[in-house]
Amino acid sequence: MSERQPRLTRADFRAFRAIPTRWHDNDAFGHVNNVVYYGWFDTAVNAWLIENGFLDLSGSDIVGLVAETGCTYFESVAFPETVEAGIAVERLGNSSVTYRIGIFRQGGDQAAAQGRFTHVYVERASQKPVPIPPPLRAALAAIQR
Repeated sequence: MSERQPRLTRADFRAFRAIPTRWHDNDAFGHVNNVVYYGWFDTAVNAWLIENGFLDLSGSDIVGLVAETGCTYFESVAFPETVEAGIAVERLGNSSVTYRIGIFRQGGDQAAAQGRFTHVYVERASQKPVPIPPPLRAALAAIQR
């Protein structure tokens, strides 16, 4: 078994997005179910890409496909909280990027959960890996930690 990663703080992230929890996010134990966190990761990264002009859901010829993801939990979150998802680039490869994601209670300094999210960039039609386009690479480098 690998060693548990240290708990990250807001200072470890470069961009943030508020995400409200929903009633059906809670599970039978009264907290947000683990699978919801992966949706938050996806939302944080793809919203950043869309807002910065790097992803057009219906028109981009080059898209990032999720190749790997994982999450470590430190404390429970529950509806009706709003969480804040922080993102930063952990690793920038030729055709892939690994993001570090932190889920924070609103205003909290330490991550309630944190994880990794890797996109491999492919040509949409062929699904073959391609280099990350230079404008996107520059924007990713700007949020690298």
